[in-house]
Amino acid sequence: MHSLTMEASYDSANVSSNDKETASEKIFVNHSEIAWQEMRKNWVGDPSKRTSELPMEPVISFNATYEEMLLNNHTPFHKPIPLAEMVDFLVDYWHGDGLFD
Repeated sequence: MHSLTMEASYDSANVSSNDKETASEKIFVNHSEIAWQEMRKNWVGDPSKRTSELPMEPVISFNATYEEMLLNNHTPFHKPIPLAEMVDFLVDYWHGDGLFD
């Protein structure tokens, strides 16, 4: 696991040497933010390489019950269930039982 340290440095190499007064000024470089952006890119991937996917058919049957889905089933689901689909299922169930306003 990578650890980020809060580092910052000042880079005077990027300052134009044409202006002697501004050459002594320093530019802030946030190395932690750069490292975070790189780790995020590795995690989410390159968006330009993603293909546009057609919407998938729901994994959860429209007549599935809470008991069938979560209580009586000790085997893994036949396909991974997208988080949004599972949240929708649970919220609908909770609404039906009056557990969610």
